[in-house]
Amino acid sequence: MQTSEHMLRTGRRGAAHEFGMAFADLKASTKRIDLAWSLAWHDIVSRYRGSILGPFWITLSMGLMVLGMGFLYAEIFKVPIQEYMPFVALGIVFWGVIVGVITEGCDTFVHASGMLSQTSLPMFTFVWRTVLRNLITLAHHLVIVVVVLIWFGYWKVSNIPMALLGLALLMLNVSWVSMAVGIASARFRDVPQIVGSIMQFAMFMTPIFWQPGRMSGGRGHALLVLNPFFHMIDGIRTPLMGGQSGSGTYPVLALLALLGWLGAFTAFALTRRRIVHYL
Repeated sequence: MQTSEHMLRTGRRGAAHEFGMAFADLKASTKRIDLAWSLAWHDIVSRYRGSILGPFWITLSMGLMVLGMGFLYAEIFKVPIQEYMPFVALGIVFWGVIVGVITEGCDTFVHASGMLSQTSLPMFTFVWRTVLRNLITLAHHLVIVVVVLIWFGYWKVSNIPMALLGLALLMLNVSWVSMAVGIASARFRDVPQIVGSIMQFAMFMTPIFWQPGRMSGGRGHALLVLNPFFHMIDGIRTPLMGGQSGSGTYPVLALLALLGWLGAFTAFALTRRRIVHYL
């Protein structure tokens, strides 16, 4: 009996120590956010070194895709182009952020294996690196957002503060998912393929190209209510187009971020010491 109690107390102390070290890592990473920014910027520069337009090549290709999809599906769905083009443009741009942070999150620790094995940098630094890298890419893609809102006149009715709130909640959610898949990918190298397949499936199940109103029940349909990606997109796109997001959109995103970070941080605290050995 005494042995069991002793083991229980030892286990509790061990878990408390691991969580304390994980919090220390998080705190240290916030003090080195400049390093995360430098690494993210270096990734962007390295990726497009030697090209003329740099990251704007992706913006150009995304803009062409928006034009093609906008005109084609507006005709197929019989939706006015002034309504459908902004809808699909905003959907594609912000879906790109979601996919980028999550799929690149699979390589968060794998690509940093050399630095992690040779330095004592906070591991959270590399999580912020992935997030900031995609925020830099989004900054380039905002050209599309601005052009579309101005061209079709939505800038007059856009609710920018609510859209920024939606963007903040989106980043909070994709960040914990990115860290979770990063930990899993460090241990199991087939996780990136699984994540890629899931995101491809999710794209077709999320109203990026099709409008929620075309489903029976509209926004209240179970496939939308239970789809977190729908809430992430809706929290940004709808206010930018002058509409009002569902009453549950922001509370759902806030609750999902809270629960997600609790789960992801717990996983990080319990595996932090082993991640480098996985690599």
